Amino acid sequence: MNRRQTIPKELRFTVEDFNRRFPNDAACLDELMKLRFPDGITYCAICEQERRHYRIAGRPVYSCAYCGTQISPMAGTIFEKSSTSLRLWFYAMYLMASTRCGISAKQIQRETGVTYKTAWRMFRQIRSLLSEGDMQLEGLSVEMDETYMGGKRKGVRGRPPAGDGKKTCVVGVVERKGRVVAVVANDATRETLHGIAKEYILPESVVFTDELASYDGLDSKGYKHRRINHSAGVYVMGDVHTQTIDGFWSLVKRGIGGVYHSVGKKYLQTYLDEYSFRYNRRDKGNLIFNDVLARVSECSTERTSAKARQMQLR
Repeated sequence: MNRRQTIPKELRFTVEDFNRRFPNDAACLDELMKLRFPDGITYCAICEQERRHYRIAGRPVYSCAYCGTQISPMAGTIFEKSSTSLRLWFYAMYLMASTRCGISAKQIQRETGVTYKTAWRMFRQIRSLLSEGDMQLEGLSVEMDETYMGGKRKGVRGRPPAGDGKKTCVVGVVERKGRVVAVVANDATRETLHGIAKEYILPESVVFTDELASYDGLDSKGYKHRRINHSAGVYVMGDVHTQTIDGFWSLVKRGIGGVYHSVGKKYLQTYLDEYSFRYNRRDKGNLIFNDVLARVSECSTERTSAKARQMQLR
């Protein structure tokens, strides 16, 4: 019997499916139009009333039928002012969403024919869509753990000493059978870890950690704190363990080490966001691509709102 897991047919979105849905830039623009303007563009800011808009052939814009004011669905998105084909953008998003361990900018360069500089910029922009930093976990059983990423210290194992600048501290919080949040932290002190717990974990939750002293006092913060003593060689005791978050760390480290080889602290958070985004949608198969597309519209709305707030402050 073949025990290998397969993606159910209803959760598959193959390359052939992608090509049929997005055969050219025009199809991609129409999809972007639907995402950003579900009811179509019905209002003209210049005319200040309802107006019909139509697509201008050969250009990624829609024009008011009365005054000619043009609106581009790409404005305010990661595609704005990009000379790269919109279909190549969509394909890069599809590849990123369809892989479990990540895909390198070099591989995108090989598959699309763009320059490495362009491929790297595209990935950086796409990763900017995947942040879910304002998410609060809702599970009542939560595991929390810290790990370190970066250069290896030869001959030394375990947690690096305070002030060791060679490794970057990363803290993860995961719902059992649920979602995960992973953030870059300055350190693993009690103040830092308790602050992250307060930001992402609901009160009254059961929090499972290892024996690190920095977790002491979580009980006084409104949590039910249970811990496993890894230093004594104990990893599971009934329902007390941190196997879920350990599994996520394994996925991230193997992915970064195997695909990207190394990631600097400056960009590490965006890579964590990418792995977390896919992990939180692991039951969707290749349809994660639709969620990435949706983030284009959501992030453009967030950017527009932020820009409007800045204008009001002037």
